[in-house]
Amino acid sequence: MNIAIIFAGGTGQRMNTKTKPKQFLELHGKPIIIYTLEDFEQHELIDAIIVVCVEGWIDYCHSMIDKFHISKVKAVIPGGETGLLSRYEGVKKAAEMYPENTVCLMHDGVRPLIDHETITKNIESVEKYGSAVTVAPAVETIAVRGSDNKVGEIIDRSKCQMAKAPQSFRLGVLLRAHQVAINSGMKDCIDTAYLMQLSGHDVYTVEGSAENIKITTATDFYTFRALMDIRENSQIFGV
Repeated sequence: MNIAIIFAGGTGQRMNTKTKPKQFLELHGKPIIIYTLEDFEQHELIDAIIVVCVEGWIDYCHSMIDKFHISKVKAVIPGGETGLLSRYEGVKKAAEMYPENTVCLMHDGVRPLIDHETITKNIESVEKYGSAVTVAPAVETIAVRGSDNKVGEIIDRSKCQMAKAPQSFRLGVLLRAHQVAINSGMKDCIDTAYLMQLSGHDVYTVEGSAENIKITTATDFYTFRALMDIRENSQIFGV
């Protein structure tokens, strides 16, 4: 079995949105999160979806899921106080519903340009290696922050990758790693891949599209709109 846990717990502070969390902002009459959910809904290898939603917007999320006929969503639950605790809530819920050998794809609700091939490659990597973290090549110079406004070490970007999502593992392994981390007092961490590395697991990568952006700022939203317009025009005009 293969499931996706979609995180829609942010409030959009960096977007300066005053009415809706960023995942519910609309493009062409459709919320960002619905674009994301449709990518997993339409993938033949995905059996079920769990959404971890910002509290106070769960009913609205349900209404959008119903409106756009997303049938694979089996639960919409509130998140926790931090990213780690929200991910834990999603994994806990999944563990109540599905066996521990389930392939679990952890994905951002505001990362709507995930493609079919990347989802497939995540599932195949977990089946082969037990893990999959979607990456893209670093396209700009990366420098370590130095002291007193000095540039620290400049890292050869050919050796660097940008970690994205999905980040995928077996459900039972995910659950135990979260439990150990939280029981040790950890309140938050960067992402699932970092947590799994801390837990001693080897983490394997799959390369995804550079278009697989996370919509965090207004600029990201405009980039998303432009990319969607390009996709739609290519379908209409065959360009």
